[in-house]
Amino acid sequence: MKISDSLCWSFVWLLAVGTSAAQAAGNPKAGQAIASQCAACHGVKGLATLPSAPNLAGQSLQYLDEQLKLYRSGKRQNETMVLMAKPLTDQQIEDLAAWYNSIPIQIAP
Repeated sequence: MKISDSLCWSFVWLLAVGTSAAQAAGNPKAGQAIASQCAACHGVKGLATLPSAPNLAGQSLQYLDEQLKLYRSGKRQNETMVLMAKPLTDQQIEDLAAWYNSIPIQIAP
């Protein structure tokens, strides 16, 4: 195999991985629709309405995705969140993460 062949295959592999990652990315609009179930505790725009619930607006995609998957698996415990996360698919979790991540937040002094 020549170096140019190796580079060509590396490029094809990177394109395939990039395409898969783009397809797996969450859809904020779909996440907004799912988030209506979350609004009672986390607010319509991701700002918590209960003192015990965290604000989700502006959180990182990775953090939201990971935490929802931990709740879904039962590795992270909170009775309400385990029940809410259990039926979610990976795509729905990615959509929710994309929605909450897309909400702009402002921090004031």
